[in-house]
Amino acid sequence: MNIRNYIPRQIEKTIRDLVSGFPCLAITGARQAGKTTLARNLFPDKPYVSLEDLDQREFAGNDPKGFLDRFPDGAILDEVQRSPSLFSYLQTRIDDDGRMGLFILTGSQHFHLTESITQSLAGRTVMLNLTPFSMKELTSASRLSENPDQAILTGGYPPLFSRKVDPQSWFENYTGTYLERDVRSVINVRDLMTFRQFIRLCAGRVGQLANLSSIGAECGVSHNTVKSWLSVLEASAIIFFLQPWFRNFNKRLVKTPKIYFFDTGLLCNLLGILEIGHLRYHPQRGSIFENLVVAETMKERLNQGRKPNLYFFRDRSGFEIDLIVDGGQRLDAVEIKSGKTVTGEFFQGLDRWKDVAGNSAGTTWLVYGGQEKFHRQGHLVLPWSRSSEILTPPASPSQT
Repeated sequence: MNIRNYIPRQIEKTIRDLVSGFPCLAITGARQAGKTTLARNLFPDKPYVSLEDLDQREFAGNDPKGFLDRFPDGAILDEVQRSPSLFSYLQTRIDDDGRMGLFILTGSQHFHLTESITQSLAGRTVMLNLTPFSMKELTSASRLSENPDQAILTGGYPPLFSRKVDPQSWFENYTGTYLERDVRSVINVRDLMTFRQFIRLCAGRVGQLANLSSIGAECGVSHNTVKSWLSVLEASAIIFFLQPWFRNFNKRLVKTPKIYFFDTGLLCNLLGILEIGHLRYHPQRGSIFENLVVAETMKERLNQGRKPNLYFFRDRSGFEIDLIVDGGQRLDAVEIKSGKTVTGEFFQGLDRWKDVAGNSAGTTWLVYGGQEKFHRQGHLVLPWSRSSEILTPPASPSQT
């Protein structure tokens, strides 16, 4: 395997920490997020088999025991959800062997893999979700653009950093492949054009409440169909939902989640934003910038192998905080502004949050489109490229 252009992944430490405690480790995530490259880089001594290969898939389906007997010391089984009959035999093999870290599984269709593991490998497998590159990973490799608009437009899918390929052509091909292969293999979509329109409608609602009835009305499908299609996008790691915080406050609060995309490059392509100049003056630039920051914090959490503790806050009067981090005893609040110049108005929501949250209020952050980190008016101001620091304990002013 050619790893000349390999960019180290933050999740590697999490995998190394966990693999000694489980006989099987499963890496899920979107297609082209780098699962195969990660697995083969971390476990170079393990045999590698792709179940996308028809011959290998037929062998595994017709003779699963014989297929696994070829790997006495385990293996990397890529896109293993393609051969569901393997899982019960994997259970027997793992239980008989007793060694940890024996098999490394990868899969793009999270729902199929989760179902198979739940039925056959529960308690024997730890599951991790690999996302496209985070800004933190790209910064460590000196590959993150200093221009936030360029970073947004490029996104973080690994092929865009290892090949000489036009990003927009790549995204068009990716979307088409996803529709043709993954969607049709999971749900009965009779009209792919309608589903493509549906994905674009989701992109147009990024950072907004997920109003299923409104989406359904615009693309001519039922509420239940929208719910089903959203679950497919979520399970395929194209989108994620940010849930509202509605505990511990005596207020009428919104309880509908918001839609975000894991990758802003794909998001921009779906919105028809193909150039920096177009993005700079696009009416949704603020929402797209917000998506960049929220997705970065989500990636940070997943790379740690931990469940997301991220929410947003919104009451019936319209008062809203973009991001809430549940620290257990305290709730950290994050406001996200795409502007490069910090003004006093940026802090109005955070000041009000302290009154609303009372003793529950923790650190308050402002993430903006500039490059400097500093304290102002009792809040921590953080540049867009360092968004993941929201999830780390803040340093004292002298240390920032």
